Amino acid sequence: MSYTILGISAFYHDSAACIVHDGNIIAAAQEERFTRKKHDSNFPSLAVQFCLKEARCAIADVDAVVFYDKPFLKFNRLIETYLAHAPKGFKSFMMAIPIWLKEKLWLSDVIENELGYDGKILFTEHHESHAASAFFPSPFERAAIVTVDGVGEYSTTSIAIGKGNTVKILTEQHFPHSLGLLYSAFTYFTGFKVNSGEYKVMGLAPYGEPKYVQVIHDKLIDLREDGSFTLNLEYFNYPVGLTMTNNKMSSLFGGPPRKPETELTQREMDIAASIQAVTEEIMVRIVRYAKNITGEKNLCLAGGVALNCVANGKIYRSKIFDSLWIQPAAGDAGGALGAAFTAYYHYFKQPRITAKTDQQMGTYLGTKYSDAEIQQYLEMNGIPYIAIEDESELCNKVAELLMEEKVVGWFQGRMEFGPRALGNRSILGDARSPEMQKKINLKIKYRESFRPFAPAVLSEHVSDWFELDCESPYMLLVADVVKNKRRIMTEQESKLWGIDKLNTVRSEVPAVTHIDYSARSQTVHEETNPLFHKLLTTFFKKTGCPVIVNTSFNVRGEPIVESPKDAYTCFMRTDMDNLVIGKYLLNKRDQPSYTDDKKWKKEYALD
Repeated sequence: MSYTILGISAFYHDSAACIVHDGNIIAAAQEERFTRKKHDSNFPSLAVQFCLKEARCAIADVDAVVFYDKPFLKFNRLIETYLAHAPKGFKSFMMAIPIWLKEKLWLSDVIENELGYDGKILFTEHHESHAASAFFPSPFERAAIVTVDGVGEYSTTSIAIGKGNTVKILTEQHFPHSLGLLYSAFTYFTGFKVNSGEYKVMGLAPYGEPKYVQVIHDKLIDLREDGSFTLNLEYFNYPVGLTMTNNKMSSLFGGPPRKPETELTQREMDIAASIQAVTEEIMVRIVRYAKNITGEKNLCLAGGVALNCVANGKIYRSKIFDSLWIQPAAGDAGGALGAAFTAYYHYFKQPRITAKTDQQMGTYLGTKYSDAEIQQYLEMNGIPYIAIEDESELCNKVAELLMEEKVVGWFQGRMEFGPRALGNRSILGDARSPEMQKKINLKIKYRESFRPFAPAVLSEHVSDWFELDCESPYMLLVADVVKNKRRIMTEQESKLWGIDKLNTVRSEVPAVTHIDYSARSQTVHEETNPLFHKLLTTFFKKTGCPVIVNTSFNVRGEPIVESPKDAYTCFMRTDMDNLVIGKYLLNKRDQPSYTDDKKWKKEYALD
């Protein structure tokens, strides 16, 4: 029998929708891409509309709508937590409860009203959704599954086993003891935004020394051999407060939390290095315990902490498991996909057929615009362009622009699902340029100068440039640049500390080499993205280098671009040199003036 399932995640952060038909992912997208509100948590009405359109079905044709967690369980946990800490947290309680009473507790009604749907509505548990999103799209017939995030209903970490069309959770760790929330507490303490700035902490870590690791172990966490732990809640506010940490935490780290947007000091770098080291240690212990209790050869990862690609790299290199697959939309957005799969396999009990490759299809699951639609937008708005009909000619021209150290916006095919741009909504640059990281960070992305960029590399050449002997199509593994591509530091350079390390050329591809010689590689495959693969191949033939800079097509404070309008707006509001959108090439110097440039920079540069 044929089934069409709509999965939804909403009301925390990164709301999303996904549609699965007969076990195949037809479409998936985050709501933020359509509303242009980063990490949009509202009901994903526009994402649902897109998914239904892509599946060519009406809402009445959907066999079930599935929500990615169980609201009543989550509400019970909130009430229990507030009662346990009363009278503390009264202000937080009064802020949280109204929206629960108005909306979150009545999700069946919300779904019916928002979608005009009178069919079957199902709810999965949060970590069940994460585990399903990790296992069911993977290429494995059976695997251990580890999910780690902030918190679902009660669970913060789970170990499960996937076999065929079933996922069974074996053990869980419960709130308030959470690795995701511990990392977020340090995100807050170092002055970054919780639920969006965690990757900044990860990027900052190599500039510091992990000198606070012992302090964290002695004062904040009682870590056991199996990776489970107890947090010392005397130092944290997150259970019922409006901040993540309290004044007691300040006494451990020589002062109060850094105020957002103030200067980063060596203290923040050392704190970032320390919490990153502790996170890696905990993750490796959890993974080793998962191996012990499942005996499986394959491992799947999901949950927000699975986006910590440095920890993922350490897990991969540990060789605890033979094979590793990580859900590219590992955070809450991916819960929509996991919810849909859970219903398809668990509720409707459909058989699962695995393939040699995963079912995520490069995670190119979002919107697509035809050349006719792109041309119509350009013509209607009087935008100058050059049409290049032949793909080889287009790739040749873009490769030449990159060799001239131009920064190129690249808008092609279906939008990526998940937080990474993987060659369809990307900003590209020459990885060989010593100036490229600084140029893109300051003139295009308007973001902190310390943040590294990722390399896109031809899959067939990845081992020639990076210490990686497996596929990494979703930019979720960090590996070092191979030794023969590195540059030996001078004695003076080796003595540099902190942010002063930034501008030192460390390899033949300095724009994508972090200060510890690491890189978050994306392997590009002809099967999943033939045009992007052709571009890299062309660049390789011209330069002998199969690596380019690939960063998401957006600026700080905005989601990745979704439409031709979004792409052109981002192009004109930044110092990007060229935009390639479909078969159309735009040059910045040919464009009419864009009047709101200064206003935009002022509004968004510090977001």
